Amino acid sequence: MDCDIPVRQAHLKPGMSVNDLVTVMEQAGAYNGGAFSRAVSIYTSMLTDARATRFLGFAGAMVPAGMGGIVSDLIRDGRVDALVSTGANLTHDVIEAIGCHHFKGTERCNDVDLRHEEINRIYDVYLPNDAFIAFEEFMQGVYSELEDGSVISISDLLAHIGSKLETGILATAARHNIPVFCPAIQDSMIGLQYWLFRQGRKVTVDAFADMTKIIDLCFESERAGALFIGGGVPKNFILQSMLMTPKGFTYAIQLTGDRPDLGGLSGATLDEARSWGKVEEDAETVTVYCDATITFPLLVATAMERIS
Repeated sequence: MDCDIPVRQAHLKPGMSVNDLVTVMEQAGAYNGGAFSRAVSIYTSMLTDARATRFLGFAGAMVPAGMGGIVSDLIRDGRVDALVSTGANLTHDVIEAIGCHHFKGTERCNDVDLRHEEINRIYDVYLPNDAFIAFEEFMQGVYSELEDGSVISISDLLAHIGSKLETGILATAARHNIPVFCPAIQDSMIGLQYWLFRQGRKVTVDAFADMTKIIDLCFESERAGALFIGGGVPKNFILQSMLMTPKGFTYAIQLTGDRPDLGGLSGATLDEARSWGKVEEDAETVTVYCDATITFPLLVATAMERIS
């Protein structure tokens, strides 16, 4: 083990850029600050590797927290080749795209009062029921355009939804022909609205069709990198797809608040994934245990500064 690199004390100055700050964190190099500085280095390498196919796993209530714009900008700028998301994030993406808003609040409140006022809470973010009424009207209109008797994959269904929007993740992905996978779409308001729609219409969503599409992406990639925001289904769907190939990920970064010692995938280290062959033995990997609403924007901003 290389133990001859000293910890350097951090010194901050007015006017420092995000890259200046992360460089100081790298020189200190301890705990999650050190892990984060390694994440920036790996992510920058992943983005600048012309041979790498880049996967983004997107879990947690990130769109309600305002992080969806970062994802749509990454897609717009050609820095995502495949997105795997929870259905909840995509639901809230649609809600924002049709002109509704999430509102800043507080976690200290009376939730029974909120219920009576028809306001839904996500920790300290509030969303009125009116947004879901508008969402239902929009979704039923979009679904009604599907051809009776047709069979469609989840990613094609999401591309269809995105084609009807002007802004947001789904709109940007549809415009740039980037696949959006959502293997647990039933576990969302998008899924519930589809269930309502199919009570009177015969359109089949093939839940397995996207497995071929994403596994083909893994097979076709010369090298591959993955950035996981949180864990859950998106993380596993990406990793299990690469598991079907004879190779693993070359780069892998996870930003999570979950612990590894509980045995859950969302907190599991990416080093652990080496035992499965999901990442290469010599892959560049790091897990940063911190709130992703802090680490995700800082990671992207620093990488963008280094690349520019």
